[in-house]
Amino acid sequence: MRDDVPLTVRALIDERAEARGDDLCLLEPGPGDSLGFLQLRERVRAIAAGIDALGIEAGASVAWAMGNGIESALAVLAIQYSGRRAVAINLVAGRDIIAYALAHSQSRLVLTNAPARSIVDEALAAQAFAQTRAEFADDSDPDHPPVVIELAALPAAELKDSASAPSDDALLMYTSGTTGKPKGVCLTHTNLISGGRNTCLGHELTESDRGLCVLPLYHINGLCVTLYGSLVAGASLVVPERFSTRGFWELVKDHRCTWFSVVPTQVSYLLHAKESVNVPAHVRFGRSASAPLSPDVLEGFEQRFGLPLIETMGLTETAAQITSNPMPPVPHRTGSPGRAVGCELRIARMDDGQSAGPGVEGEIQVRGDNVMRGYYRNTEATDAAFAPGGWLRTGDLGRLDADGFLYVTGRLKELIIKGGENIAPREVDEALHAHPDVLEAAAFGVACERYGEEVLAAVVRIPGSRLDAPTLLDLCEARLGTFKRPRHIYFLDELPKGPSGKIQRRHCAALCEDLA
Repeated sequence: MRDDVPLTVRALIDERAEARGDDLCLLEPGPGDSLGFLQLRERVRAIAAGIDALGIEAGASVAWAMGNGIESALAVLAIQYSGRRAVAINLVAGRDIIAYALAHSQSRLVLTNAPARSIVDEALAAQAFAQTRAEFADDSDPDHPPVVIELAALPAAELKDSASAPSDDALLMYTSGTTGKPKGVCLTHTNLISGGRNTCLGHELTESDRGLCVLPLYHINGLCVTLYGSLVAGASLVVPERFSTRGFWELVKDHRCTWFSVVPTQVSYLLHAKESVNVPAHVRFGRSASAPLSPDVLEGFEQRFGLPLIETMGLTETAAQITSNPMPPVPHRTGSPGRAVGCELRIARMDDGQSAGPGVEGEIQVRGDNVMRGYYRNTEATDAAFAPGGWLRTGDLGRLDADGFLYVTGRLKELIIKGGENIAPREVDEALHAHPDVLEAAAFGVACERYGEEVLAAVVRIPGSRLDAPTLLDLCEARLGTFKRPRHIYFLDELPKGPSGKIQRRHCAALCEDLA
């Protein structure tokens, strides 16, 4: 990967079109389309010109709402190419969250397609849309709802010269809102391209690589890691409509993918799938992010498929990747998401906020070109998110070893405090994952008169398993001791997750309370 990567999406697309020409850029399996780099620019410019023709002012928010595929990639890139701020709409977030994002973002236009049109229309008609617009009304708010238009219906027009600066907003992506209303993360062109560059640096991506994107492009992992990472590298990307355990390895084989990025839940599903798999020799590595990966699951995946699985860590607020384990032949550290790549990382002591030495637990903080500008229309949350010196407070607890490898120990707001002792939910998760019939697991705390809080856990079994709670409780006691062992284990069909794939422990507690 070259060091002189252009720092706006428009400049990057133009440079790659000139350098790579008709070389394959994007491919959609099945009856889908395929585009070379020059074709990508032509399609992006046509959509950008259509946005211009609708009279949307430069710098305004333009949302895109559609499932994965080339059409979705073209929409977000065209919005940014045109000099507007792209607003990611998570189609599975629910009507009211979508309504909130469309209203709070001040979106002037929504680009969609036929499969997603009804979801957008329902959100705009929802009471939550009107309430949010009224709550955040100011002089800059338009006095009418956004125009909704399917991508194929955009008018043909001449493209205006409305290029962005590197410091201009390129993306507005809303967090999952596990506490209170979602926050809109503002990422500039520099942030996004730095995030893609960090992926390239961490995974040594080159023009000869071909990624497989099975995460939604409205999530920072799918967008920044696979799409922008591939563009920065000048590499190609396969974009299927959705993730399928059954068809995953066939896609990898048929389209000669050299790498893929997945979340721990998908890793677990692939690991426990019963179909026989021969991983093609052209696959260099898999990548796991968005949530901690159990060491037992990681080791099981590598043993079964004979493929390195690189654990990483990233946030929406940091344009995805901040740490990565080394690439082979350098061994990775099981249980660690790796070392900082392309940014600065420190552990801040809990007592005074100063940098901690190796082995000391504190808050994980990040600084670099990939770190967000702030939260949209939320000065209070932005101020709270940064420590002095420009360090982003992640809210995650962890420690660094002497070699700079990070070990995540929990979330500041998720720690279970039982009888005055801190219990990290992750250590209970990992004990549960040691059983081969556990597909997913999440420990959480609930109020308790005797200890203040007590430990409970929710578990998803692999299909057909008869695994029972006593077996898992005995396993936890053997690994953690009686004090940290969950008081009760609940079996669920699936665990609640945010758009990034992170398990939402607070919602686990609510679901399990209903079962009690």
